[in-house]
Amino acid sequence: MKQLQTKAKDILQKSTWVWIGTLIFLIGSCKSGKATIDSPTDSTGVQSTELTEVNTDQFDTLKLLELVQEKERLVNTYRGAFTRTFDLLHTELDLDFDYQNQSVLGQAVLEMSPLNKPQKKVDLNAQDFEVGKVYFINEGDSSSVGYAYDGQILTISFPKEVTSQDTFQLSIKYTAFPNMNSGNGSQAITDTKGLYFIDPLGEDPLKPTMIWTQGETEHNSKWFPTFDHPNEKMTQLLKLTVPDSMVSVGNGELVKQVDLGNGFHKDFWEMKLPHSPYLTAFAIGNFVRVEDEYEGIPLGYYVEKGYEEGAKIVFKNTPEMVGYFSELLGVDYPWPKYDQVVVKDFVSGAMENTTVSIFMEELQLNEREAIDAEWDYIIAHELFHHWFGDYVTTESWGNLPLNEGFANYSEFLWNEYKYGPDQAALKLVAEMETYFQEAESKQVDLIRYYYQDSEDMFDAHSYSKAGVILHMLRRYLGDEVFFASLNKYLNDFAFSNVEVHDLRMAFESVSGEDLNWFFNQWFLDKGHPELYVEVDYSIPENILISITQIQDLNENPLYKMPFEISWYEEGERKTKQFMLKEAFQQFALENDTPLDLVFFDEGKDLLAIKNQNVSPEQWVKQYEISEKGIARYEALDSLSAGQAYDELRLLMPNAIRDDFWSIREQSLGILQGHPEWLEENPELEVMVMEIARTGERNSVRAGALDALAAYDALAYEDLFMELVKEPSVLVSSSALMGLTGMEGKTLDPEIVKTFSEENNFRYVVPMAEYFITKPISGKGEWFHEKVKRLSGEGLYYFLGYYGEYFSRFPEEGKEEAVKFLLNMMKNEGQSYLRLGAFQALLGFSDEAAVVEEISKVAAEETDLDLKNYYNYFMEALKDEN
Repeated sequence: MKQLQTKAKDILQKSTWVWIGTLIFLIGSCKSGKATIDSPTDSTGVQSTELTEVNTDQFDTLKLLELVQEKERLVNTYRGAFTRTFDLLHTELDLDFDYQNQSVLGQAVLEMSPLNKPQKKVDLNAQDFEVGKVYFINEGDSSSVGYAYDGQILTISFPKEVTSQDTFQLSIKYTAFPNMNSGNGSQAITDTKGLYFIDPLGEDPLKPTMIWTQGETEHNSKWFPTFDHPNEKMTQLLKLTVPDSMVSVGNGELVKQVDLGNGFHKDFWEMKLPHSPYLTAFAIGNFVRVEDEYEGIPLGYYVEKGYEEGAKIVFKNTPEMVGYFSELLGVDYPWPKYDQVVVKDFVSGAMENTTVSIFMEELQLNEREAIDAEWDYIIAHELFHHWFGDYVTTESWGNLPLNEGFANYSEFLWNEYKYGPDQAALKLVAEMETYFQEAESKQVDLIRYYYQDSEDMFDAHSYSKAGVILHMLRRYLGDEVFFASLNKYLNDFAFSNVEVHDLRMAFESVSGEDLNWFFNQWFLDKGHPELYVEVDYSIPENILISITQIQDLNENPLYKMPFEISWYEEGERKTKQFMLKEAFQQFALENDTPLDLVFFDEGKDLLAIKNQNVSPEQWVKQYEISEKGIARYEALDSLSAGQAYDELRLLMPNAIRDDFWSIREQSLGILQGHPEWLEENPELEVMVMEIARTGERNSVRAGALDALAAYDALAYEDLFMELVKEPSVLVSSSALMGLTGMEGKTLDPEIVKTFSEENNFRYVVPMAEYFITKPISGKGEWFHEKVKRLSGEGLYYFLGYYGEYFSRFPEEGKEEAVKFLLNMMKNEGQSYLRLGAFQALLGFSDEAAVVEEISKVAAEETDLDLKNYYNYFMEALKDEN
């Protein structure tokens, strides 16, 4: 017994790998398939058990090694909530900026108190600083203290032990270097500098000088010392030194301005309500403020000069959104003001910094461009965060879906309220598709504590999947319970931090129902249901629906899922609710009235892959009888995907006049691919022409023009010439595309001159195509100028034309073009723009020197998906050469 115990103790004290090696040795040394171990004896010498036999055939050592490795990986990548030892009460920052060296000259005063145990030191996040004097201030006494600093963590020692009864301040003088050691972020946030200088020396005539911040997830400690974790809350005062030619906007209220008398002034932005450090933010630039308000709450829209009128249109629904969300949630907008700032070169779509959301430059539009602006979704998203994320904040990044899922679902809620259920449903389906696309290569628990980096949480799971799950919970509980639960959640956890169980308990408290089953399968597990649905119409008075869950049950749950079956009787919609909770289950509809078509999830409310055999005739009937726009949209889409062109052709006259604008737009897109249908049906051609002239929605009118251009551009030259003058960019650019696509005819020189001077990509792209296809040389400088003026998706679309022009006309600046594209491929923050640059460079792949340069840049790519894409094409080029 003693010998065996000693042996076991020795093994346990060694590393895991030695333990595994010992186990393998013991198993391998047995000559037979069984190992015997003598049973231990007690003090009387009597064996306490019979001889034990171990069947070593049961051991798969390789699987055991893999299992241990996986368990160790989980232990080592666990990312729970940060362990707090101090309560950060208030942060005061006095900041000046070195534009030449792109550094921050800061003085921070942090007020804090130990949470429970006495403390002798504190660790602060402070990334890439030069730290100066540090003072400990307590009860009016100030003393210089020592510290240790490794470039990331600033450890400050106290002159005496402090307890939870002590409140003290630390005064820290420092210089921060945001550009140092910055790197790639995530899909949502593409860089990690925390603070960004845009053209700080005014050297780029196409860019304004700006400073702005982006702190999520833990990047604000790149410019001020703090506890850079979401489960901290503090009040705040920002003192910003600003050139007199510029303005600043920050969290909270502007409580004071001081003229420094040297061409600068100091702005004091105060946050009297607590929020998390990652939400601290400001922007400095030559902004103009467009003023608005909602019931006394000041609203500001900050844009560059010249874009004021566009901002009034882009952000015009903000007051109504504030009112709608406040009423819906039963919690008034909780902050003293709300500013929205559009900046240059932002590294995300937008960020919900408390009281001052910052947006990408795509929202900066002139008055004409703003006519067709459709940015409500992102404006609603960031605003809703001011309840879900800022007011009530996730305690850890593993619970990020509690922030992003609600903000994502707000886009559905706003669409439903403002534009109707059909448009909201289309938005929801788009979110499902976004998630399903990611799920093909990535399936993880929604709430997850095992990841390498907090940036890994910013994916379609945390955004799209989480939003759809909340919608399903709403459909299950009903609106009254759902929104009453959100009200309780917000009131119970105001200005504090939460985890997923807090949300569940709020819903359970209001509903009176145990909801572990829902949260376990959707929030705490991975994957989604895949269903095979069969409908048996053999007894028309009692339709039988069979559903099989076909997802891999080794990896995914067996789902309990409420669902709806619907049908129509003499135009009236009927429904019945069921609950799926088995791998295979049958449901009798007991409809009585004979039916030949019923719908499973007609409204597309379920996050599930659905497999069902539906004939073209059934899709046609679905389009003809369903009152839900999303079901009619699905019918057209399925007929198109199934190439059921005979059925589609017959539906076109009704589809282009459908009540739902998106179906009208969709059907015109289908018609663009089949212009011969217009020739077959002159009445259809007349209807399309009338839509182009007088349609109710500009995107639909543009679709009609595209269909006519595909049919016979030359025949509609007069119509295109008329509508190219429309104020709507969507309409006029489609008319321009029609004009540039006329075969055998050049454009009027005035048209060329007018639209060559435009910088909106919707005009630049058709002009680029015109110069290439005619072809028209001598436009090298025009292409070089436009590629520098465009940004975002517009730049991506243009890059292909840019590369093609110089591959056709190398004498007009090929070397400059290649250099520009290589630089973009190497240094551009947005991965899709790096991809666009690479694709454009492939136009020069017949030159070995260019291919070699592309290979060098491709080898430095850190985005794995992009790197794999590069490698695939580079291998193909090697084979060709």
